[in-house]
Amino acid sequence: MAAALRPDRMTMVTATRPLSSLPRATARPPRATAVRHLGPNWYACVMGTAVVAGAGAVLPAPAAVPRPVLTTVWALSLVLLAVLLAARALHWVRHRDRARAHLLDPAVAPFYGCLSMALLAVGGGALSVGRDWTGLRAAVVLDAVLFTAGTAVGLAAAVAVPYLMAVRHRVTAREVTPVWLLPLVAPMVSAALGPRLVPYLPAGQPRATLLLACVAMFGLSLLATLITLPLVFGRLLTGGPPPLALTPALFLVLGPLGQSTTAVGAFADVAPGVVPAPYAEGFRVLAVLYGVPVMGFALLWLCLAAAHVVRAWRRGMRFSMTWWSFTFPVGTCVTGAGALASHTGLLAYDVLTLALYALLAGAWITAAWCTARGLVSGALLAGPAPAPGAPRPTTGRTRSDGVR
Repeated sequence: MAAALRPDRMTMVTATRPLSSLPRATARPPRATAVRHLGPNWYACVMGTAVVAGAGAVLPAPAAVPRPVLTTVWALSLVLLAVLLAARALHWVRHRDRARAHLLDPAVAPFYGCLSMALLAVGGGALSVGRDWTGLRAAVVLDAVLFTAGTAVGLAAAVAVPYLMAVRHRVTAREVTPVWLLPLVAPMVSAALGPRLVPYLPAGQPRATLLLACVAMFGLSLLATLITLPLVFGRLLTGGPPPLALTPALFLVLGPLGQSTTAVGAFADVAPGVVPAPYAEGFRVLAVLYGVPVMGFALLWLCLAAAHVVRAWRRGMRFSMTWWSFTFPVGTCVTGAGALASHTGLLAYDVLTLALYALLAGAWITAAWCTARGLVSGALLAGPAPAPGAPRPTTGRTRSDGVR
């Protein structure tokens, strides 16, 4: 990123430019400059890795991935989280101008929701598979700490990012992208993973309070998504396909759909004995009556987004960090389908869970391999350079993540 640019003209090129067009590193960059262009979008790597482990835990028993494999993947996500937290802390200390520019860029600020979801995904994975290595007590403590931190960051992002978009970013209807959903879906991740901690709290008020707090976060995230999603869908239908590098971001719409289905299933699982019987039964009914139609729409969107990705690939789309959009959102659909399989007993949802997990595993392997290649070459952390033939910006508007 050119240091001379004002914050509202900053461009996160490394998030969206194809790997083949990035400058080739000729020498190892100094430690401080190596993180200068490290944006909050990198937390998507942690989310995408953690969900592979967490989603694998809900697969039908005959086709389940071996637990040691899932635990190893979760441990990798924990290491990635620690490394990125340290690198981002260094970024804030050494490159505060760039960190502030991220907050003032309407295409980059929503990625602060990824920090929340990374913390929550790793914490949730500690209880589902990580406890095989850490032990139950340590897993509960780790999940409690990461859940608390992730929820706090997510709620702050859900308020701060829309506020900045209203008073500072000055976006237009043509700049609507699925990235706007990131800070709004973060509380939904808290709602889906919070119920796992309910059984470890004292019976009575503490358990009921946490469960209903998760229901409240489910509501605030769902209503905010229902307001924003029509803007995304309308922009797609009336404004044409997104830029090639941004096309994978269409998969982000699956996040709130799959995660909300997962959440209502989690409410139904822990509600008996925590809330009065009529409400517990209501949660069980909600898990099916809400989850089935929402999962149906998720499958529709999956097909639509996949068609756009195929089109973009044929027109020259190559790897960029937006490919991590293929991982976490699909993982939430895996857990959502698993919840429906549990509450309906239908074999069809078991088959759907397996099919979606196969898609998730393939997407994660591809994104991880290409990211590792880009890091080894130095391309992904190198400073941006104008893409060949790219027009120079003519206005003071922000142009990040390929938004036109």
